[in-house]
Amino acid sequence: MKSLLLLMAAICAPIVSASPKPNIIFILTDDMGWGDYGVFFQNLRKEKADPSEPWHLTPALDQMAAEGISFPDHYCPAPVCAPSRASLLLGVHQGHANIRNNQFDKALDDNHTLASVLSTAGYETAAIGKWGLQGYLGKEAKKNKSKGSPAEWEAYPTKRGFDFYHGYVRHSDGHAHYPKEDKKPVWENDTEISADLKGCYTTDLFTARAKKWIIDHREKSSAKPFFLYLAYDTPHAALQLASQPYPKGGGTNGGIQWTGEKGNMINTAGGTPDSFVHPDYASATWDHDKNPATPEQAWPDVYQRYASMVRRIDECVGDLLKTLTDLGIDDETLVIFTSDNGPSKESYMKEPYNPDFFNSFGSYDGIKRDVLEGGIRVGAILRWQGTAAPGTVSHLPSQFHDWMPTFCELAGFLPPARADGTSLVPTITGKGKQKTPQVYIEYENNSRTPDYKEFTKEHRNRNRGQMQAIRFSDFMGVRYGVKSHADPFEIYNVTTDPQQKNNLAASMPEMQQQMHDAVLRMRRPNSTSKRPYDAEFIPSIEVETESGVKVESSSIKSPWLARTNLMSADSEVISKIIPSHGNDTLRVSGYIDIPADGTYTFHLSAGATALLRIHEATVIDCAYKPSENESAGEINLARGKHPFRLYLEGKGSGKSLEISGKGMSRQPIPENMLGHGKSWTE
Repeated sequence: MKSLLLLMAAICAPIVSASPKPNIIFILTDDMGWGDYGVFFQNLRKEKADPSEPWHLTPALDQMAAEGISFPDHYCPAPVCAPSRASLLLGVHQGHANIRNNQFDKALDDNHTLASVLSTAGYETAAIGKWGLQGYLGKEAKKNKSKGSPAEWEAYPTKRGFDFYHGYVRHSDGHAHYPKEDKKPVWENDTEISADLKGCYTTDLFTARAKKWIIDHREKSSAKPFFLYLAYDTPHAALQLASQPYPKGGGTNGGIQWTGEKGNMINTAGGTPDSFVHPDYASATWDHDKNPATPEQAWPDVYQRYASMVRRIDECVGDLLKTLTDLGIDDETLVIFTSDNGPSKESYMKEPYNPDFFNSFGSYDGIKRDVLEGGIRVGAILRWQGTAAPGTVSHLPSQFHDWMPTFCELAGFLPPARADGTSLVPTITGKGKQKTPQVYIEYENNSRTPDYKEFTKEHRNRNRGQMQAIRFSDFMGVRYGVKSHADPFEIYNVTTDPQQKNNLAASMPEMQQQMHDAVLRMRRPNSTSKRPYDAEFIPSIEVETESGVKVESSSIKSPWLARTNLMSADSEVISKIIPSHGNDTLRVSGYIDIPADGTYTFHLSAGATALLRIHEATVIDCAYKPSENESAGEINLARGKHPFRLYLEGKGSGKSLEISGKGMSRQPIPENMLGHGKSWTE
């Protein structure tokens, strides 16, 4: 499949823009909070200079923000790592991702990924760092007591679009940060190399390998753009320190360097593991009892460690950015920095650690595993010299699945029809009209929100259970402990009320209904992550329609079945029936008038290359790999009219989209059930 797509990409001209394709570096940290960014929050604590509220610093990230765009309203897909990383790589929100809740090590769906689409678009691709999406071992591997290998993992990074991989594969391995000393396997492509990594701290190791890969790419394939997914495993879990001060300089001739020598693989491998506290924090004190008359105390060890770990990441980011400058590719490279979820209270040490020491959750309530703002608002910083306007702050609400259409547009292609997100290119470039992305989260965890004094009383020690959140403009709807779809959303204006103190639900019944309807219309149930609202009938839309459906045709070839609604069609006709195929890519849209509440199944013939959405829910997806067998999707629909889009290309069997369900035997969708109107647009 990949070779076919590469061939198609080679013969297809870009269909969005003729601009040069930028290199893309996506940096993802593990459990770093919104409040840990200096530019978002810690610098304000420093300015306040309250000795009872300690602060730490991120000067490189602050400089990155000064040179680019800050996104303080950027959200992760779920408040824990595996589903967040899955949604990022797949370009879909948690209502469509195959990895949800706490499904660590589950195989990433065999579908389009950031790497596969960019590889198809002509990029060299690499993943360095934490993976955790490789798939469970089969019975034979378990029988042989295998710890896993690239051959045994069905979703190893090089099987999901990456040309190169170096890092921790298993989720649990990323909880410790000295691979050799902690006996954690590190894989580089098909070779396990941890025996050679004496004294290598993973933040340094992954940075050094990333720099080496970028430099090698520049020397060997400078005409080809690159995509690097750099996923740190810090500051999560074991609060381990680096082995020595950060090497001076940075870039191609300084900073962290990859030596390639076994036992001395990076230039910081010779220090003492888990020993270096950053000097800004080694002697730091605080007013622990808020009494100026008593002596201040030294920061507890765990907080010296945490601040040093974040600072180490910060120094690595500065080192990477200087590498781009040294190579002369600053203006050719888009760099994004963010975190996979809110801050954690885990330390893997005897001394307890809590993120309320630095208020790593920032101005918000909630931490990792909460769908309150502190658990899901992670922020992002973007730098693209010469393109992204320096010092810009964008309060556009956005989420991880928006990067798929963004990167596709920058690469000159439409995103796959499957992609849920909205391109952020207009915000990044300052050109064009920016559409508003959709922020959506669902998650389950049977624990409680911490009882921190900084949190509002209503949020403290709250049972989480089934949770859900959706944002409309400035308003975030939140549900905790969901038992049924009838449970109301709490509604907060998170722009004027960031801590979510004032629940506006009683005064906003219309928005309450909009949120209830929207969360049903945009998601699909997953049998491995059941929700209390899975069996609900998706509400219809009141709309006047005329007979027939709209059939738009595009002759522009794409390397995948694309979201063709983002471009002008070559032709548009109204058809009484849904066509089965065409020589060009077709987009069929309109309304299906459902006669009664019930469960309905939609069917597509074997060999179809198609994707069906009803409302915003993906019901059938046989676009990435056309099915050898019939494709079908089941969905609960309420009586009335439901908007649909069918993306279709290539030859079919002659059978149109068929339906079966309550009181209906399987048949092509009857003409009297089809219509089109002007009130529903994308």
